[in-house]
Amino acid sequence: MANPFEDESARYLVLVNHEDRYSLWPAALAVPAGWRVALGETDRAACLAYVDRHFTVVLPRAGEPAPDGPGRSV
Repeated sequence: MANPFEDESARYLVLVNHEDRYSLWPAALAVPAGWRVALGETDRAACLAYVDRHFTVVLPRAGEPAPDGPGRSV
């Protein structure tokens, strides 16, 4: 059985959570709590393209300072 997260022929969703973090998710699996569907079922390449267009900034985790904010070590 192929890994459902790496199967090029499988159908996927793009999920996003409350911190605007994105995830490719196998369409055959239930959407986990805390995540919502940002892009409905489609092929893996379309999901990756969607994430490339929409996920442009890596944000710090909740409660952590921004990379260029207070507490940054250089």
